[in-house]
Amino acid sequence: MSDRLISAPSLAELQTHRSEKWRGFTHDILPLPVAEMDFPVADGIREVLSEMILKSDLGYLGSIPEMGTSFSGFAKRRWGWSVDPLQVRIAADVGVGIVEVLRVITKPGDKILINSPVYPNFWTWCTETHLEQVDVPLTQSENAINGSNWILDWDGIEKAYASGIKAHLICNPHNPLGRVYTREELSRIAELAKKHNVYVLSDEIHAPLMYSEQTFTPFLTVSDTAREVGITITAASKGWNIAGLKCAIIVTQNEKVHETMNAIASATHYRASLLGAFASVAAFEKGEPWLDSAMVEIDKNRNLVAELIAAKTPGVGYRIPHCSYLAWLDLTSFNLGEDPSAVLIEKGKVAFVPGVRFGAQSSQFVRLNFATSPQILEEAFNRLATVLR
Repeated sequence: MSDRLISAPSLAELQTHRSEKWRGFTHDILPLPVAEMDFPVADGIREVLSEMILKSDLGYLGSIPEMGTSFSGFAKRRWGWSVDPLQVRIAADVGVGIVEVLRVITKPGDKILINSPVYPNFWTWCTETHLEQVDVPLTQSENAINGSNWILDWDGIEKAYASGIKAHLICNPHNPLGRVYTREELSRIAELAKKHNVYVLSDEIHAPLMYSEQTFTPFLTVSDTAREVGITITAASKGWNIAGLKCAIIVTQNEKVHETMNAIASATHYRASLLGAFASVAAFEKGEPWLDSAMVEIDKNRNLVAELIAAKTPGVGYRIPHCSYLAWLDLTSFNLGEDPSAVLIEKGKVAFVPGVRFGAQSSQFVRLNFATSPQILEEAFNRLATVLR
């Protein structure tokens, strides 16, 4: 299939897939929670995987200088970010990367800052590293910033920093809110972090998935201060839908921070997948035409969600996201109880991620993945309409 023509297969074909998204539910349920796309893989990725499999080239991952150079080239083309290839190291996935970084810069019992609502595994990673979680939630405001009405609580962040926070884990672009932090916001985080000796770990896995009206600012491009306190963890897995191939990267842009990261266990590199590493290189080197085509389809779908809500389920709160393929839906007005997602899967046969997993204040929200076919989205909202009357 040409990278210029991207569309999701039929529901019947998708139901033959082996990933958790399609095996985690019975076939009478439309599965829209897991953050993976339903589009065919990019040609360049398919070619390298096919070549390696045909050659039985399936051993352990070793040296791969191509990773640093390929990501550096992609980052420069996409965001104007000059990355030193020698400051790019590998982990099995973003979660592993974050956990291994935290093991180097913190000790059990240290405090880590999170801003909910946020990707549920942020909590998991903190528990895994035995850190004390401090949540300074984003607050909803009538005054939107960068198209989002969820804003950072600056007073709360500075108070938390002053209380002895060792690390601040941020999600940019943001899952589930679909917003990107501004350069000014990131610069303010960096200055506060330096003042209070806090490391900032920036999860930027959704960064390739930007729409044309918004600009993504990598944390490490903001200032020298950001580079002194910052560590970026990212991957090709969301942008090119290869999460199951298990490979991510840890990026630094300061010699002192880079030297500190040398304490990461060498096994962190070798536990990544050989196939995943070379698929990631192919994505960064050859995958932009596919990515651009995918974004055209996802762009249509984010607007289709708004149209379907207006036509079939008015009352659902939805702010069109500026990045990625996740819709954050507010179901407060329907009084569906403590867990609206449970009602929707039982009565509507559509599965979402429960909002409470992202933070206690989000119990009336659900997260929907719209990187699928328009037909599946239409069927999902037809089903929802029978419940949200």
